[in-house]
Amino acid sequence: MSVDYHVHLEEGPYSFRWLERTSRALQHFYPVTGEAHHRSWIQSSYKLLSERLEKGPYSSEWLDLYLQKAKERNLKEVGIVDHLYRFRETRDYFEKNMDISETDLGRKQHQWLKQVMTENMGDYVDFIESQKQKWAEHGIKLKLGMEADYFPGCHNQLKELLSTHRWDYVIGSVHFVDGWGFDNPEAIDQFEHYGLEDLYGRFFQIVEEAIRSGLFDFVAHLDNLKVFNFRPHEEILLPHYEKVARALVDTNTATEVNAGLFYRYPIKEMCPSPSFLKVLAEAGVRFTTSSDSHFPDDIGLYVNENTERLKALGIHQIATF
Repeated sequence: MSVDYHVHLEEGPYSFRWLERTSRALQHFYPVTGEAHHRSWIQSSYKLLSERLEKGPYSSEWLDLYLQKAKERNLKEVGIVDHLYRFRETRDYFEKNMDISETDLGRKQHQWLKQVMTENMGDYVDFIESQKQKWAEHGIKLKLGMEADYFPGCHNQLKELLSTHRWDYVIGSVHFVDGWGFDNPEAIDQFEHYGLEDLYGRFFQIVEEAIRSGLFDFVAHLDNLKVFNFRPHEEILLPHYEKVARALVDTNTATEVNAGLFYRYPIKEMCPSPSFLKVLAEAGVRFTTSSDSHFPDDIGLYVNENTERLKALGIHQIATF
């Protein structure tokens, strides 16, 4: 059975690059006739974008594009998540745990947070719940999820935030090391301030704490610190891989094979890496599959390929929630 449990509806920052990518997604489903970059072409493209922006991410017209592509790719279960930092109700949580100081990094991250934190959590929940029956009529189970950033020592506040709504599942993820959002291309220079071996040790310490928190049904992209190709030799990382595997098994927490870094980032590698995946599989960790798509034309990408990778390692059951 093909499933995709890590699908986003939208994410800022709202730049001209975001507009271009949104336009490309829309034209995947509604091709604009005429030669590209002519006046009539840009007028038709503008009309599609204008309608999309007016209705926002929580519109049935936008989600219907995900449904159309999910059917084309023969998905049977789809989980929609949004990042916790998308929601205004979580401002205190992120401002306490991110570096938003009066430094170059802090100012960049504070600005980024204001750009992406634009939505209300209740609107998101109500919208996804309202669409489940439609998806069921097309033979696909639609699930409501949340992807929550984990910060060390934040257990109680995060648990309270997640308790405000009923979720089909909650994904835990680590995008920050001691307040630094390491996957933000505007903060890539921070890698120069760390020794990679120490940095990865700290990162996996946070990942293990997230797993053992008991807050999450699965923990996402376990080695996404590699996003910009900064990584020591993997032999050095094997003890960390083994500790993470033990934590997942001890807590009966699943993880995913996530394609996002493969098709969207410089590393061009799945999460987890082949070596990490082998360690996890041998330990008996449970897996689901994920595209980590942020646009409807990407839903289900590489799910079949990653399902075959799991089969080759002797895993014949996919975790669902």
